Amino acid sequence: MPRVKGRRQIDKSLIHRILVRATNWVGDGVMTLPALEAVRRNFPSSSITVLAKPWVLSLFEAHPAVDHVMPFEKGEGAFTGLGEMLRIIRLIRKEKFDLAILFQNAFEAALLTCLGGVRLRLGYNTDSRGLLLTHGVIRDNEVLKVHQVEYYLSILRAMDWEAKGSEPSLHVRGKNREEAMGFLASEGIRDEEYLIGLGPGAIFGGSKRWPPGRFARIGEWAAERWGARILLFGSSKEREICEEVAREMGHTPVNFCGRTSLGEAMGLINLCQLFVTNDSGLMHVSAALGVPTVAIFGSTDPNATGPGGLRTMVVRHDVECAPCMKPECPTHHRCMLSIEPEVVWEAMAALKGETE
Repeated sequence: MPRVKGRRQIDKSLIHRILVRATNWVGDGVMTLPALEAVRRNFPSSSITVLAKPWVLSLFEAHPAVDHVMPFEKGEGAFTGLGEMLRIIRLIRKEKFDLAILFQNAFEAALLTCLGGVRLRLGYNTDSRGLLLTHGVIRDNEVLKVHQVEYYLSILRAMDWEAKGSEPSLHVRGKNREEAMGFLASEGIRDEEYLIGLGPGAIFGGSKRWPPGRFARIGEWAAERWGARILLFGSSKEREICEEVAREMGHTPVNFCGRTSLGEAMGLINLCQLFVTNDSGLMHVSAALGVPTVAIFGSTDPNATGPGGLRTMVVRHDVECAPCMKPECPTHHRCMLSIEPEVVWEAMAALKGETE
């Protein structure tokens, strides 16, 4: 189990206000949710505020472990957004937090909470920030081998706090549920229709992406054989990928790629009966919403970042060079190209059969 360098015991009875610095990516944010829930169990009467970038805030806004969210608008890069950093530091000082728990590993996270006057600061002692932490968790080789859900839980375990493993669970705001129903109605989709979501993108890089034409193939089969309506999801950066899937399908899908916020996408995915996706943030969203999810893996390791839950299936082929963790394949991309549509279809049919 990870240990804390120079650990001093924290008196839980003195902790009334907690600031949690969230990770910056959707998938990572979902994988922190069991640890966030464990924070709530350890501090049931404390107020918990999550500091997060705007594009991941929807993961926390409706979560029962969270009392408040604090948007952090700063852009990427070490020297950008100085004004926003000063604003957040002043806000942290004003809120008088007793404890900061840093799920984000960046130096900046520790700097903000230190300058913000948070008395106790807990997180992994990475990124040269050890001196800024009052409780720096030593990140050894063993903790790097576990699933990311366990990685974040290990921060709490290092303090000897209760942190049982669990599957991530997401909660959709009522507003986003209503918006999702409105989106579907505007596209002429009826309540009783069978909805399948496809997530053909992956921001990390092309090595994580199953070819768009194969997503189109399974979408077309679902439309022909099951009478399903196909919904496409992704960010604005993945719009071309989703457009290629749509072009190659005979039954025109509804393309929501780049048209929704994360909260709206969560509302729509929550209405799907099945979701098929690459290893991506939306994969974790779908699984955490309890939607039956088929996850296609290539260059990444499902043992480290695979979807949680009993209603998920991972499709991957063992090749000697995977998982390589490279954004782009330098050779033949065999980890993905060896996965034929029929294999993914079998996983889809198996999950569909389990839920009927």
